[in-house]
Amino acid sequence: MFKLPRQNFNKANRRRFTLSGEEAAPGTPLYRKKLDGDIQGEANDDGTIFISNNIKPGSSEETRILTHEMKHLTDMKIGKLKYTDDDISWDGQTYPRLKGKILYDGKWLPEGSKDFPWEKH
Repeated sequence: MFKLPRQNFNKANRRRFTLSGEEAAPGTPLYRKKLDGDIQGEANDDGTIFISNNIKPGSSEETRILTHEMKHLTDMKIGKLKYTDDDISWDGQTYPRLKGKILYDGKWLPEGSKDFPWEKH
C-alpha cells in the first residue's frame, strides 16, 4: 500500500464507505447473499456487486466472477451498458427484458446468456 506523508490511514478509513465491510475493489462494495437459481454474481447500477454466498471467498472462482462483474460496472460507468427492469441497452441499442429473459436477435434468451455481446468478456 502506498502512503502519502502525514496521511492518517487505518482500517476504519479504508472501509468507511461500505456497508458490507467487504469490497470487490476500492470503492466497490461487495455483498455476499443468496442469489436466484444458478446466478453467481450481479453488477448493480449503484456500483455494488452481489456474489453468491455459495462462492468460496478467495477462490479462483470468486476471482473469475468478480473480474466479470467489474467489467459490467466499467461498461455501466462509461455508458456502454444500461439496464432497467424492462430493458437492457448496449452500445446504444435497447433490448426488451421480461421475466428473466431478454429479446435479442428475435429470440428470448435467459439473462446471462453468453450469446449477448455484453457477456462476451
